[in-house]
Amino acid sequence: MTQIANINPKHGRAGRQPTKAALKPFKDNADPGLFGRMFDLPAFAPSEASLHALADAMRDAQPNNPTGDNPSVPSGFTYLGQFVDHDITLDLTSLAEKQEDPHATTNFRTPRLDLDSVYGLGPDGSPQLYARNPNNVSQPSPKLLLGKTAATPRAAGDLPNDLTRNSQGRALIGDHRNDENLLVAQTHLAFLKFHNKVVDRLAGGANPPAPDKLFSEARKQVTWHYQWMVLHDFVERITEQGIVAKILHEGRKFYRFQKVPYMPVEFSAAAYRLGHSMVREAYSHNRVFTPGGRTPATLKLEFAFSGLSGIILGQDAATLPASPGVPPNVATLPTDWIIDWSRFYEFDPPIAPTPNFLFNHSRKIDPFLIPQLHDLPGGGGSLPFRNLQRGVNLGLPSGQDVAQAMGIPALTPAEIATGTDGAVAAAHGFDKKTPLWYYILKEAAVKKGGQRLGPLGARIVAEVFVGLVAGDSQSYLSDPNWKPTLPAKTPGTFLMSDLLRFVGDISPIDNVTTG
Repeated sequence: MTQIANINPKHGRAGRQPTKAALKPFKDNADPGLFGRMFDLPAFAPSEASLHALADAMRDAQPNNPTGDNPSVPSGFTYLGQFVDHDITLDLTSLAEKQEDPHATTNFRTPRLDLDSVYGLGPDGSPQLYARNPNNVSQPSPKLLLGKTAATPRAAGDLPNDLTRNSQGRALIGDHRNDENLLVAQTHLAFLKFHNKVVDRLAGGANPPAPDKLFSEARKQVTWHYQWMVLHDFVERITEQGIVAKILHEGRKFYRFQKVPYMPVEFSAAAYRLGHSMVREAYSHNRVFTPGGRTPATLKLEFAFSGLSGIILGQDAATLPASPGVPPNVATLPTDWIIDWSRFYEFDPPIAPTPNFLFNHSRKIDPFLIPQLHDLPGGGGSLPFRNLQRGVNLGLPSGQDVAQAMGIPALTPAEIATGTDGAVAAAHGFDKKTPLWYYILKEAAVKKGGQRLGPLGARIVAEVFVGLVAGDSQSYLSDPNWKPTLPAKTPGTFLMSDLLRFVGDISPIDNVTTG
């Protein structure tokens, strides 16, 4: 028998299972694994046929046309956003349970920006994630394990630039989803290296922590810089400059709770799915896998070179059948697939370009998704339809109702009806009542030219992220005087480009380092 746990933040409706029945008024409960509602609004439940029509209209007809690129958001942030999502949410509901009750999903990830996806349960609870202590080999050290790549004719050396893997190619990391594609895997790797660099910096400092305090001090420093970077670099890049300070000063108006943050379905099932529209059809991954190199790094290849959904199979690589349409199985990530970060983030001062250099901007935040996301592998179907149907299953309100509740002028029917997608939306009445996820993407396109979220989407995303950090008694906001202290282009700040420059391995196969 499923037990429903309920709590009562000042605004919201939350429960253990994010279903229409479970998302009801609640009382205080210390359980952090809860979904909830920000708004007490009627559900919007259009027909399945109309959702299919709208989803089909959301296909990007020119996925490689540079006019669809977003010059304000480098592509690295698409996968940083995925990494962050895995840090704050985790669905462990089995496939059988989902088929029996597609509404039932439980958030087992703590809704905090605490990098538990990297650290697991720490050296004592998750020793498989940590290197052995050289002074006591039976004990873990404060440093995280790194895996090695395999040299190829196009890139020499077995370099420490992959996730650590078991004998079957499965990544040994705190969240298995961070090995579902190579771009998020290399992002996870950057955070492993970031932690290890901080350990080295603290241990070699003028006043190093005691050995038994070194890990906890490094984790705190890494996590606080990460939290600051997520709020001020990532969130403000996709919403608006200054919105974090504004919310911290004025208070959160819509995402509110008494003690423990919850995960709002308006955020997880609508606003934060903006990243799906930012995905590119192909990437310039490094000098080898890029237009002008061996071949462009298509999204399919980025998924192929992973251990969760791809061809990295460890000792079984030679014995298991190869998947159709992708390269043959490999035991280890090839060295020529190590990422060149200068193609995914902008550095100041700039990094000298490597051969075949081409910078990757994300695609615009708008209602159009690349064709590959309309036909997911393994019979996964259409991602936009799944997102739209998920909104119905969870009883999400229409975009117009949310706008009214927030006191934000709603998009007009004429604005919704713009473009080829809008014509289909209007034909099904969505110009007057619009699915929330589509509404947020359309608002970004109409109000911000696809470069940022519009006012409704921006406020939901920014308030939730600020609330998740503010609701964590151990976050950097617990110290009102704290500012980032690690090296950065602008002292007192810390961007993702500062993190990568601090780590130093910008393009290992080209010997480009800032260390």
